[in-house]
Amino acid sequence: MLRIQRIRQKIIAKDYYISSHAEDEMLDDELERADIENAILKGRIEKKLTEDVRGTRYRIEGPARDGRSIHVICRFKEVGNLVIITAYALTEGI
Repeated sequence: MLRIQRIRQKIIAKDYYISSHAEDEMLDDELERADIENAILKGRIEKKLTEDVRGTRYRIEGPARDGRSIHVICRFKEVGNLVIITAYALTEGI
């Protein structure tokens, strides 16, 4: 199964959690959980980050609900849980 499909399945099943760091960054950029979900469901893996000893991270670029482009960084934990590490807007609100 493609990684983006596996990530999207976790989002659809609500089988993920958002780190406190991601929550802080989301608050700064006025992003909500629905924006993160939208970006993952409609976006693409823009970069695979493999240099972290904690595991491969995926940077997904996609649209927030208001049309802004955002990045969502996530990884799978050892037990298969999806963790949203951070999320931030690339563009200002429309």
